[in-house]
Amino acid sequence: MNKKKVFSIGVMSGTSLDGVDLVYANFEKSSYSNFEILHATTIPYSLEWKQLLQNAMDLSNKELKDLDVVYGKYLGKIINHFILNFKIKNIDFIASHGHTILHQPQKGITLQIGFGKEIAKITQQKVICDFRTQDVKLGGQGAPLVPIGDKLLFGEYDFCLNLGGFSNISFDKDGERIAYDICPVNIVLNFYANKIGLEYDAFGKIASKGKINDPLLEKLNSLEFYKKEPPKSLGLEWVQQEIFPLIERFEKDVSSILRTFVAHIAIQISKVIAGNQSVLVTGGGVFNSFLMKQIEKHSNVKIKENNKKIINYKEALIFAFLGLLKLDNQVNCLKSVTGAEKNHSSGVIFTP
Repeated sequence: MNKKKVFSIGVMSGTSLDGVDLVYANFEKSSYSNFEILHATTIPYSLEWKQLLQNAMDLSNKELKDLDVVYGKYLGKIINHFILNFKIKNIDFIASHGHTILHQPQKGITLQIGFGKEIAKITQQKVICDFRTQDVKLGGQGAPLVPIGDKLLFGEYDFCLNLGGFSNISFDKDGERIAYDICPVNIVLNFYANKIGLEYDAFGKIASKGKINDPLLEKLNSLEFYKKEPPKSLGLEWVQQEIFPLIERFEKDVSSILRTFVAHIAIQISKVIAGNQSVLVTGGGVFNSFLMKQIEKHSNVKIKENNKKIINYKEALIFAFLGLLKLDNQVNCLKSVTGAEKNHSSGVIFTP
């Protein structure tokens, strides 16, 4: 793409299932860090969609293929609504992460639904999607993908920490970008908040009233994943196999589960960022003020407040950026991050 300034829509659905994030942004080709988020919104999932996506890993191959198409149509329609709502005229492309259903890179499996061909047909726009598959085929984790954006868009920070369904981090070390998943966050906190009829534990109020279950905390912190060196990534399957059974064995009170898990998150994150004052923190977990206080306490870091659009929409913004890199055939997937055989330009392009 030879234009000086590129306009794109980034689309992201995270594992915490709070909805689909949409960002309309522009990037200066001469200096990527000169970007602007022009419009952004989150479309919450209906209960029906939420349940469907939560249980999709149990579907047959044919059912998953059908869901891929249906979800692609759904994304196409909400993107069109976003375009109409904000009266967006200038679009060079749409970049969609889709929604992760399966992520088992050790078995060579990763699946993000939301068929790009359907999105392109409905929106009549060029679409880039399926950013993870190529990396897994090259022996990588297929995750995290955001670090190239952290490096090129937010390079003034030593650490970029995201608190979404999982916490992940990226930083430069010995001239290379290092990134990995640290631990689960909202995928666990929201699951237990749902058990008492809440969508999430607002500001961490329920957690703040609970008591830390020390034996549970010790078991959580001793999980094998935390001893592994990067590259490493987490998925819903791991949480279902390792985290939920452990919690159920040790604690029944939801407030104490939440309190213990907040302590677990803070301890794991503090191992990485301890004492460093240059940390960009984004994602829905930022609004859990009790969690943020615990992270600050354990890591001895004062986290500065940031622009709400960046906190909420950094990942969708970066997927728009990954689409730009793909169209220019530039590297958007780093082997130092995913463990793939080589750096590469990942994603599949669909035209209307």
